[in-house]
Amino acid sequence: MKAHTTTVSASSPQLLRKMNAQRVLEHMWDAEPTTATELIQATGLTRATVLALCRELTEQGWLEVVENARQAGVYVKGRPALRYAFRHEACFVIGVDAGQHRLSASVNDLRGSRIGAAQRVLDPRFHDADRHTGDERRQQILDVVQEALQDAAVPERAIGAVTLGVPAPVDVHGRSPTGVNDFWDRMNSDLASLGTQRGWDCMVENDANLAAVAELSRNPASADSSFAALLSGERMGAGIMVEGSLLRQRRGGAGELGMLELVTGVESTLGLGRWARELAKEGLREVACPAAAEGACAAAESPSSSQVSALAGKEAEQVTAQDVFSAADDGDALALQIMDALADRLARVCAVLTGLLDLDRIIVSGAVAPALHDVAKAAKEKLHAYIHAPWLEITASELGADAVREGAVGNAIERVRRRAFDGDASAVCARPSESEPAPA
Repeated sequence: MKAHTTTVSASSPQLLRKMNAQRVLEHMWDAEPTTATELIQATGLTRATVLALCRELTEQGWLEVVENARQAGVYVKGRPALRYAFRHEACFVIGVDAGQHRLSASVNDLRGSRIGAAQRVLDPRFHDADRHTGDERRQQILDVVQEALQDAAVPERAIGAVTLGVPAPVDVHGRSPTGVNDFWDRMNSDLASLGTQRGWDCMVENDANLAAVAELSRNPASADSSFAALLSGERMGAGIMVEGSLLRQRRGGAGELGMLELVTGVESTLGLGRWARELAKEGLREVACPAAAEGACAAAESPSSSQVSALAGKEAEQVTAQDVFSAADDGDALALQIMDALADRLARVCAVLTGLLDLDRIIVSGAVAPALHDVAKAAKEKLHAYIHAPWLEITASELGADAVREGAVGNAIERVRRRAFDGDASAVCARPSESEPAPA
């Protein structure tokens, strides 16, 4: 009992100091340059404690001493006070959207400001298992990351955390299920170990989950509600937030939408962007040869067209989702029918999600989202045919193709933040000068 008491008494002051340091650092993280007096008022700590912690956090590299109150123009009389600022360049983070058709990476400081970025559009055949290996995908990702670092003029040693978003379920260890889906295997080929040789803290997360993180960051007020960020480009996947917390589960399967294959009128996990292309192809084939396309159109629920569409100016296989969206904006009949079909499909998906989870809002996210505001509005109007959920909001995100990458950046910053609050200064890449400016 005596030994136990000694341990507790020895650790209690250390724990208290750690908690106080966290309080100071938490306030400073998003604050403007601050004096010790202002910190005392903000934290409720004593002057001696605040001064000691500011000195310690400055030595660790999280804070720096900036111009004093006189130099800053806020000095009135008496001895000017030192002012402390959070070092948002104490280290940097990397966020990566490692998608199926595009790789995008950005280097950001701890305030989230982007310092550099790079992206690469992939050959659709790149993920063909017969043509390329997982090692080649890893190298592609590393190449894009390196390009982003060069654009930012930031050295590898300055990176405090890296987060990669992939279109696959990811468990707590950064792994995706193996032997279930070749696509998942190719998308996440042990990417959690990608930064090992560089000494980076590297985390892999599902892309839809990161899109949800980005949406919450853009609208912190939504932390009091529940919503799903629905990635819907090539495939559908949902990142689910409940009262500010991401629902992910141990195996990472929360938000996987394989059950949509069982839903009448949906019958697949293909995204709205993919369906826009497929319906356009079938519609154009019907226009060109109605009899030959009849069976295929019926199977794909393709809208019919009684007049030549503006989309007919392209080969059916070359039509993109953006072509369809642009044609719809111009009032093209076939494109408008496709948009209506997409709205119906989205309404059914939303009915399933809110029926299971009683969500307040569903946000269509990803690169196609900015073009789908009218589709989201129409889906809301159609929703009553499938479920009674008059409260449910259906909107399209403004983040576009940056959603996953922004969420990855936010995730990486949060990991550095947690380590800092835990007293771990290992992420700091460069410390300020040992000498502090003397008060004037």
